[in-house]
Order: sequence, then structure tokens, then C-alpha cells
Amino acid sequence: MASVSSRYGSGQAFERPSGRAGAEKLGPVVLMVSGGADSTALLVLAATGELDIDDGRGRARIARERLHVLHVNHQIRGADADADERFVRELSESLGVPATVRRVDVAALAASAEWGDSNVENVAREVRYAAANHLANELCAEAGLPRSSARIVTAHTANDRTETFFMHAIKGSGTQGLSSIPRRRNRIVRPLLDMTHEQLCDLLRMRGIEWHEDATNADTHYLRNFVRHEIVPLARQRNPRLFESMASTCEILSDEDSYLTQVAARAYRALERRRADGLVALDAARLAATDVAIARRVVRMAVAKACPECRIEAGHVARVLQIVAAGTGSATLPSGVDVRVNYGALSIRAREAQGLGETSGWLEVPALAGVAGKSATIAAPGQVGELDLAAGTLSARLRELTVGSDPVAVARAHAREWEGFSVLLDAAACGVGQLGGRLWVSGPELGEVLCPLGMHGQSKKLSDLLIDAKVEASLRGAVPVVRSGVGGPVVWVAPLRADERARVTSATLVALELSWRPNK
Repeated sequence: MASVSSRYGSGQAFERPSGRAGAEKLGPVVLMVSGGADSTALLVLAATGELDIDDGRGRARIARERLHVLHVNHQIRGADADADERFVRELSESLGVPATVRRVDVAALAASAEWGDSNVENVAREVRYAAANHLANELCAEAGLPRSSARIVTAHTANDRTETFFMHAIKGSGTQGLSSIPRRRNRIVRPLLDMTHEQLCDLLRMRGIEWHEDATNADTHYLRNFVRHEIVPLARQRNPRLFESMASTCEILSDEDSYLTQVAARAYRALERRRADGLVALDAARLAATDVAIARRVVRMAVAKACPECRIEAGHVARVLQIVAAGTGSATLPSGVDVRVNYGALSIRAREAQGLGETSGWLEVPALAGVAGKSATIAAPGQVGELDLAAGTLSARLRELTVGSDPVAVARAHAREWEGFSVLLDAAACGVGQLGGRLWVSGPELGEVLCPLGMHGQSKKLSDLLIDAKVEASLRGAVPVVRSGVGGPVVWVAPLRADERARVTSATLVALELSWRPNK
């Protein structure tokens, strides 16, 4: 097989004119070929005809130097699978297109606990796309091109689009699923969506080219085959132009899905309270008040950010929203993702992020001793509220300042004595009265600002404060930030800095004592 550099001409990519900007480099084109009729036709058309692969040239011939075939042998059908592999190799060679073959024991992967998905079809699909992305990245690297310049081309047809619509409808899906197969998603393009399987078979017969039929395609145990052989033929009896009608419907749904995705993305940004490796936390109360059409999408986005490999269906989303509406509860999603509502936050944790302890919650502030009534928890002298977090324990209590004392001097002396790990703040300024209250604690939020004590009201990004304090990037997400409420102003970044607006003044009568005790 020729090297990538020789096919591109000493490392130079195929170029096309692009106006004053000079020449725009066109990347490699990875053709996913199984040996069936559709993918065989894709290879033939790519090598000898014209295709629109969404690279800015419209329907056009693809330079042979850009083409590269990928065949994945799933090792499920024994000798038949090996025959498919030989067929793809020989056809690629006859057309002058280099081919790469990946052999993967898909059945063993599906049976392994590490994979987390026993559905052989799902695992096979994931393996194919992972192999295609890996090959595309390798080709781009060898040619000195950005990864975005590559195209991964599949042979999905109008038949596949219709079948996928029915499959998603049977399993239960929203607009995204019912919009079926998009023409393009990132680097993956599908130029044959306007053609039917029958048309591609006719094209191959006219050229005298045979193809390999996968015997498992007749097994209606698999959902796609059931739809293909049982449902679609019945639907076509009612509407002979079923594929054309479904294509129009899917295009409409795809456009509407794109718009709703934009709306949901804005909602997600407003609801996100914390994000770290394998962890996403959302404001559960605000999510519960969000329109359900948007809330469903927000949940899907959050799960995808916490665990990209987790594949959820409509039933999983409904379960998550059920516990959000209840204000408490937990659920386990595919790939072992843990979802639970605690302290007003919806936490979504991937398997690797579990067992690390809580990173957010409400810090209860007991009532001041001697003033608690029937409507408040009676607080004994010195009673303290505590919140255990992954990195340590936060505590809070109210202190009545002695008449005639200097509150500001008392607060300064307290901070010096405890070296910043305990502070005195104005209780009223923190939103806490003599009857107590509670404060929201979580990690730093994206774009959050505070007014650091001593900077006379000037604001500073919380991220900059952590950088200046030389907190390691891997530890910044665990720094406890105390706020007056969910989404409220910062009170204290433990143990780094209090907020100027919460400082003790000469008029302070009741102080809020906050202390941080990190784990050893």
C-alpha cells in the first residue's frame, strides 16, 4: 500500500483554488466499505463518478489521491466475513484505491463488562466509527492537514433513512431520533441519501460488478431487519413513494431539531452549576421549571458532557426528569452513569467520577442561641452546622458580637488566628438572620466573579483568583465556594478569600463564622 505522503505528493495535500485566499487544502476521504451492495456502489462511484461530500465543491469527482477504503471485519460470521474482507481488498486494488482492514472480535467486546453494552449491533457500529476516525486522523497527520479537513463517507441510502425513522419510533425517540440520518455530522457525510438500495443495485448490475450479501441481513431478530422486511414493505403498499415522502419529513424534522438544539444549548449554559472530568451538576429547581421540550435536550447534553460514550433513550430521559420534578432520587443510566438529585442540584457522574464524595450541597446555619422560637430549630450555645465534601468539611455558626467591641478588629484578629481557614462575616450581608438559614456550596462556576476582600469593591474572575493563589488546575474544581444561595453572590472562597460585600463592618451585630477543615 502506498504511503500517504507519496499519494499526496511529498506531503503536499490536493489543493483547489479558493479566490484571493490562495489554495485551500482538501483532506483525505475515508470510504467505509463492508462489501454489501450499497457500500460497493459507494466505492465505485467515488473512484469513477461524482459525489457531493460537502467539501465546498458540490457534486464533483474526487481526486484519487484523497481516497482510502476502510473495511472492518467483525469476525462474527467466520469464513463469510473473511470472504467479505478479500472482496473489498480486491475491488479496492482493481480501482486503484488503497485499503485498510481492521479485524475486531465484536462479540467478545459486547460480552465484556468493560464495554458496558451487550448489543452486538451497537458495539459493531461504535467499533466501525472509532476505526474510521482513527484512520482519518492518521491520514491527516501524515499529510500535515488539520483533522477537520478529512471526510468519512458512509453508504447510507434513502432506505436506511426510512428504516432508521421506524426503528427510532418503535424504541421511542424525540425529534432528533425521528429526523433519522443527517446528511452530515462533523466529518461524517452521506452522499447517497437521495438514492435507494434498488437504484444502487441496478447501477452495479449495469457495470457487471457483483457484491456480497450478508446472510444476517435476513434475520428479523435484529430490529433493522424486522423493519426492513416486515414494516417497510407494508408501508410501501400504501405509499409507493414512501422513501421520497420520508426523506422530506426527515429534512423538516432535522431543521426543527437544529433550532431546538440551539435553544437548549442556551438553556444548558444558564443551568450548569459545575463541570469537571466525568461530572456535570445542574440547577435542579430551574431545570424542573424549564419547558419539558427543552429540559429533555438539556438532560441529553449534560449526560453527553459527563460521559460521551453513554447512549440514552427517551425512557432514560423521562426517568431523570421524574427525579428532578420530585426534588430527590437517583437513577443509573447506561455505561454505569449515576444520576441523583441532592441539595437542589442534579448531579450526573460517569463511572470513573463516582466514589469521590460530594462536591456541592447546602450548608445549614443553626439559629443563634437564645433567639430560636417555635418556627426555628432550637440551637444550643455553640451549635454548628456542617457539610462534608469530597475535599473536606465546612462548618458554620452565628456569633453575637459583644456590645462596645470593635467588630472589624475582632474579624481581623479571628482571620489571623486561623490563618484564613476560618472567617467572620456579616450574617445579614450573607443572607442569614438570627434564626439561621442555609448557604449553597459548590465548586467554581464558569465565568463566575467576586469582589475580593481588600480590593475595595473591584471585581475579579474566580478563575483568576485560583490561578493567582497557585491552585493546581486539577484541584480547582474541588475548591468550595460558599454562596448566599444557588446562583447567588459569592460569600467565601474557602480558604482563599472572602467577598468584600460580606465583610464585617462597625455596624455588624451578628457575625457568621465559616470554617474550612480540609481532609488530610
